[in-house]
Amino acid sequence: MSYKCFDVTVKNKIAHIVLNRPEKRNSMIPEFWDELPDIVRELDGNAQARVIVISSTGPHFTSGIDTAVFSNNAEPSDDPKVIEKQNRVHGAKLYDTVNYLQQTFTCLEECRVPVLAAIQGGVIGGGVDLITACDMRYMTADSFLTIFEINIGMTADVGTFPRITKLLPEGVVKELAYTGRRMSAVEAKSLGFINAIFADQESLLLEVMKIAEQIANKAPLAIYGSKRIINYSRDHSTADGLDYIGIWNASMLQNAEIMEAMTAASEKRAAEFVDIPAKRKKMGTGIVD
Repeated sequence: MSYKCFDVTVKNKIAHIVLNRPEKRNSMIPEFWDELPDIVRELDGNAQARVIVISSTGPHFTSGIDTAVFSNNAEPSDDPKVIEKQNRVHGAKLYDTVNYLQQTFTCLEECRVPVLAAIQGGVIGGGVDLITACDMRYMTADSFLTIFEINIGMTADVGTFPRITKLLPEGVVKELAYTGRRMSAVEAKSLGFINAIFADQESLLLEVMKIAEQIANKAPLAIYGSKRIINYSRDHSTADGLDYIGIWNASMLQNAEIMEAMTAASEKRAAEFVDIPAKRKKMGTGIVD
């Protein structure tokens, strides 16, 4: 399937989603917000990949949200009564739009497989929302990020603050949010926001794909469980996290997968793990798939 904002390939259980509008600095036009969740849910729902890598093209990873996303689709009118009614529902319509945009990035967090961001150039505005929803982040040496919304009189609202405050110290987040300044790849690495820095995009993609391959060679059910437990533990107390992992393993731990991992290691061969099952799309005849 072809997309306006992305190229998608799947090879060796690794899905590669590439932002493909370099001439427009990969700005997030209206189609972006429809296509990304469709792609991720298709990959995850049909168990097409064990890991997802998101990369980009051109000088910048993304220049952020295109203002066309917030355009008013209401029919223009000179009637004061119509205008007054439109003004009364403006807030509700904007809330609905923002909620829709938020779900585009939440799908990265909710999908069952790890998502790795391979970042070159600038990550501006809404791009920060995107990469904070990924599991891991990698940058080129010239990369930077900026919570740019403050520079145009906005409060970032598509997911940056709820997630970045769990990834960076609060004081640093507030400085970025209040000033709109750029954070370099070196600073981001020093604070643990990104996993590694690479000299250029070629080496970035080469090394990130090696990491993705390592993940793809592990037991998918165990990776799925790890992502669920890590995200759950981040948002809950230690006691809740301990209880949740106990319940999870009581129902999901597979001795056959453990034995296969151990046997494959002793025999020095690639393990033959089962994939996560495709998600059920509709109820069938009552027979369990």
